[in-house]
Amino acid sequence: MTLEPIDPALVPQRVVQGGATMPGIGLGTFGSDQVPGERVAAAVYDAIRLGYRHIDCAAVYGNEHLIGESIERAITTGVPRDALWITSKLWNDSHEPSRVAPALERTLRDLRLDHLDLYLVHWPFPNTHQPGVDVGSRDSNAQPYRHERFMGTWAELEKLVERGLVRHIGTSNMTVPKLRLVLRDAKIRPVANEMELHPHLQQPELFEFVRANGMIPIGFAPIGSPARPHRDRTPGDSVDVEDPVILGMARRLGLHPATVCVKWAVGRGQVPIPFSTNPANYHANLRAAAGEPLDDADMAAIASIDRDCRLIKGQVFLWKAGQTWEDLWDLDGTITPP
Repeated sequence: MTLEPIDPALVPQRVVQGGATMPGIGLGTFGSDQVPGERVAAAVYDAIRLGYRHIDCAAVYGNEHLIGESIERAITTGVPRDALWITSKLWNDSHEPSRVAPALERTLRDLRLDHLDLYLVHWPFPNTHQPGVDVGSRDSNAQPYRHERFMGTWAELEKLVERGLVRHIGTSNMTVPKLRLVLRDAKIRPVANEMELHPHLQQPELFEFVRANGMIPIGFAPIGSPARPHRDRTPGDSVDVEDPVILGMARRLGLHPATVCVKWAVGRGQVPIPFSTNPANYHANLRAAAGEPLDDADMAAIASIDRDCRLIKGQVFLWKAGQTWEDLWDLDGTITPP
């Protein structure tokens, strides 16, 4: 079956600080340490052909050099660069101020671009890991969040904006108390925060804080990340696409449960970043974003099924013995002390 392109103009747009518009759905490119980069890159080109204009990348995914070929091919075959929104992320091993610009410059070379639309600090911790590690892996030099150090990294991102290499900067995997400090001290404020958002993890306090402060909430794992790495799987995890409310809605509307999750995300005002290399799936996700929205009753029904079930817990970024993943997320409203 030939999949017909979807008019990008039908996709809702989110206005960021300064007036630029961000397409209201993007294609994720994290293959969860399992999907070859070549397959991800092929999906990027095809997704742009089908109407995607927002691609969410990261240096740590290890595939930007391949994705760059796809982006370049799409541009040379008729999609204007200015019609695309390309995001990438600074990895944890490049938080030192002297490493920020070289990391961005490598990303630009790999993606074959002269600028990014959005550059995020991937995690607020300068702790790294190797691909494929298990949940017990720890960086021997792991450190806690220290605001002064983070702002030293942030100041280097601000310089990238001033140089014209990055149009906007933002955060990822942040919490309300950390964002309060960044917003207080930043010369150039973050325009977006990327975070885990799906029907079973709606994060209402963080979501509303982000929006109230003029940032766009970008949601990864919008359908519950069924292909997430094994290190991110724990026995108590729930499955969004098996929730009775989602299943009932999908049957009534004639949709796949995953596309119900996408419609909910778009209707809520977040920018979902679903990952797929299956053409039928990423086409269906785009069609869901561009099509008829869920009605108020359906939106309210999904709002009622939040289970506060975090799937990407981040255990590999913990910095001392005896901690649990909750220490990364400042659950009591204060930054976890060193």
